[in-house]
Amino acid sequence: MGNKTLANLALQYNISYPYLHSLYLNNQMDSVNIPSIQIKEPIRKYKITKINNRRYLGNKYKLLPFIKNVVDNNTEQISIVADIFAGTGAVASAFLDRQIITNDIMYSNYICHIAWFSPQYFSESKIIDYIVFYNTVEISDENYMTQNFSDTYFSKSDCSRIGFIRQNIEDEYLQGNINERERAILITSLLYAMDKIANTCGHYDAYRKGVMFDKKLELSLPTPNPNNNINNKCYNIDANELVKSITADLVYIDPPYNSRQYCDAYHLIENVARWEKPKVSGVARKMDRSKMKSDYCTRKATVAFEDLVTNINAKYILLSYNNMAKKGNDRSNAKISDEDIIRILQAKGDVRIFSENYKAFTTGKSNINDNEERLFLCQCK
Repeated sequence: MGNKTLANLALQYNISYPYLHSLYLNNQMDSVNIPSIQIKEPIRKYKITKINNRRYLGNKYKLLPFIKNVVDNNTEQISIVADIFAGTGAVASAFLDRQIITNDIMYSNYICHIAWFSPQYFSESKIIDYIVFYNTVEISDENYMTQNFSDTYFSKSDCSRIGFIRQNIEDEYLQGNINERERAILITSLLYAMDKIANTCGHYDAYRKGVMFDKKLELSLPTPNPNNNINNKCYNIDANELVKSITADLVYIDPPYNSRQYCDAYHLIENVARWEKPKVSGVARKMDRSKMKSDYCTRKATVAFEDLVTNINAKYILLSYNNMAKKGNDRSNAKISDEDIIRILQAKGDVRIFSENYKAFTTGKSNINDNEERLFLCQCK
């Protein structure tokens, strides 16, 4: 049979790689009837990835010192923090010393929240085994990804690997080999790896044609906290509905600012995260996203915001909203005016405003030099 890696033996014999690796370490390969062969096992190298290692519109990671400073110096007795438009989870990660409630309408963000913030136990050594397996196994099979996305956002070979990995994660979960959080960590690793090499400008509204695919998919090890608060909760529902059923000391609100729908910008990431294998269409190869659209990107934004604030049960509300009301093109302009923000929040309590200059990650069509991020802090009555 010649030299074989454990990764390809696991695939050939349909054996879980972590299990096969444990047999290899204990010289028990004969227990699964694998012939005596010379195994060529590569050095088990892997990189790590952190919560901020992802491009995302409106990501607030660089603003965390500003946000933390406002909260620490202007609020009292904050034990429960709810981040109800959590996106990548960057802001929630700044409050790991407290109970966290996260929410996002995008499943691709929700699954990452499970990875980073769930209190469920996970085996890091098992995660490492899977990542080494996914990075070393030789894959060239056709699958959903190759059939729909070859040589668009990713090369055909990377599409083959993405499709195999995502399906294998699901199979391992359904077979009971990994728990919910381990599944989430592996999916998160895949989504972050895709983001690193995607043939885009950071979003998936379009791909660049005629490029050389010189970067190859390589999964890294996410580094979540193994000791999260046991009462942490992660949700994947409409924020306006969620606030009717939760109570928090601080509710942080970071809604979409303009008409750019996140489900359009990240449709492929969402597709891989959900793994329902829907039909896709158009040059951008988008799936149906009609049920993922946000009112905060439309003329309904002000009405939606007022409904949201009215139903919040908290000591404090902290709203992030920039000063793009009339500064960009029509798509970049903020959907809720300062006047409406202040009116709505003042009906809930006392309002203070804090600001900081900020260079946001955008779709690249607006060049605003005096972009300012504001924090509206409302102490509820």
